[in-house]
Amino acid sequence: MSFGQKLNKLRTEADQSLQQVATAVGSSKAHIWELESGKSGNPSIELVKKLADHFKVSVGWFVGEAEFQGKEAEGNTALIRAINDLNPANLDILQSLVDGMRRNQK
Repeated sequence: MSFGQKLNKLRTEADQSLQQVATAVGSSKAHIWELESGKSGNPSIELVKKLADHFKVSVGWFVGEAEFQGKEAEGNTALIRAINDLNPANLDILQSLVDGMRRNQK
């Protein structure tokens, strides 16, 4: 499945319009359509990351470097990317939250 086909599948499964996706990722409706239709097959890595985050899939799956492993695994990948963007103070807060949740599970 091509990048455009994957994008179209994700967008239609999410019941989102071209404009909704474009707005969410800071692109134009025309560019999203061009990607889906195969008229533009070379999106920037930044756009691919934004689309992957928006649909909660991995960049690797989107570009054909990783097998699709289900929505949960793909969501985890997006979460890891979001965590990597946190500043050190927020990472410390997140670590405290995770530690507390682990203690509560025992």
